[in-house]
Amino acid sequence: MSLHTDPVLANREIAAAGHDNLRGLDDWREMDPKQQPTYLDSAALEEVLGDLRTSPPLVFAGEADVLKKRIAAASRGEAFVLAGGDCAESFEGAQADKIRARVQTVLQMAAVLTYGGSMPVVKIGRMAGQFAKPRSADLETREGVILPSFRGDIVNGYEFTEESRRHDPERLLKAYHVSASTLNLIRAFTQGGFADLRFVHDWNRGFLASNPGYQRYERTAAEIDRAIRFMDACGADFEALKTTEFYAAHEALLLEYERALTRIDSRTGEAYDVSGHFLWIGERTRDIDGAHVDFLSKVRNPIGVKLGPTATADDAMALAEKLDPDAEPGRLTFVTRMGAGKIGETLPELLAGIGDRLPHVTWVCDPMHGNTITSNTGYKTRRFEDVMAEVEGFFNAHRDAGTVPGGLHIELTGDDVTEIMGGATEIDDEGLRRRYETLVDPRLNHDQSLEMAFQVAEYLTRRH
Repeated sequence: MSLHTDPVLANREIAAAGHDNLRGLDDWREMDPKQQPTYLDSAALEEVLGDLRTSPPLVFAGEADVLKKRIAAASRGEAFVLAGGDCAESFEGAQADKIRARVQTVLQMAAVLTYGGSMPVVKIGRMAGQFAKPRSADLETREGVILPSFRGDIVNGYEFTEESRRHDPERLLKAYHVSASTLNLIRAFTQGGFADLRFVHDWNRGFLASNPGYQRYERTAAEIDRAIRFMDACGADFEALKTTEFYAAHEALLLEYERALTRIDSRTGEAYDVSGHFLWIGERTRDIDGAHVDFLSKVRNPIGVKLGPTATADDAMALAEKLDPDAEPGRLTFVTRMGAGKIGETLPELLAGIGDRLPHVTWVCDPMHGNTITSNTGYKTRRFEDVMAEVEGFFNAHRDAGTVPGGLHIELTGDDVTEIMGGATEIDDEGLRRRYETLVDPRLNHDQSLEMAFQVAEYLTRRH
């Protein structure tokens, strides 16, 4: 009797496959994993991990599979990926108005890109799990006091005290619950009518009308309105406009957390990391023989790898072979983060070295991390002009190589912060003092995010 006609045999076969796919998920433990917390109470850690192992999934395997198809379309130039959100989420920042503002900003950027580029936009939030950050040093010194570095709310606190900076396993469980409530709210916004394109003007409410980006967005929204009214007069069905797909992503940095939230899909017997739809490996942890690459090679989510200016074609090919041996479209995304001063040389060289060997891989630009500087007033910041120069270099390199620029991966907030210099609002060195709120990396504010979207829409128009 075939698998399709006997459900009992089908379930047995899936269960057997699931048992096989559990093998190897713990191999990373023998690989000296980098950037991991140091917990002093192993019993407390094991109790938390036990709770996580039996907790409901935050996302579902089927949702991850749909996202994989959407990203595959971007690899062919049939869609464009937009991933945006906080550099590092905070527990305190998981408030309804702040989450709504971030979602609004991504929706507005996506509307601009969809209308200007005439293609679907795959919307991904650095949300509901982006709580951990890799650090260049394990310890931080202030006025002679040495304490563990802040590694994100999922690990320790930002306050510079011994108690706050202690690596606390209970924070893993708190991160899970905050992620669950964040995802619940995001789903309500995107499935409950808030994201309806017929109300595209409403997404601007609450933002500063004096900002240049606001005015420009209003003009675009008016054009979208006219297009919708025309289609309505033609008898178009607008049911699909009422909701939108919105996916959650984060760096899969803390391997104990990711492993505890890995489940076997009841449909297929395959392992999925249900902490988020899309997971990525950072520049610091992409060692081909390292723990992070090994672990993510064994789950079926769509995954990304950050490639900095030192990445070679051999590095990329080895990562593709390890993480995507079946060359499955949508499975692997390379997120380049070269820096404005280097992308014009390094990305063309990388693409030339790869040639036509990875047509199934999606290429996305992270124009943030390669452009970090320290201002004269001591703030960790970026120049908006450098960020946009890297985006332009990304598009130019892919145009010249005949490959597809598939998306953007950016750090942004829906708040009117002043963390990145420049842009239409001309935030200067002194202006950073006004509302510098990030605990880790500087983010584009709402207006700068829209300004980027309009410029990228022009690049997409040229691409076609």
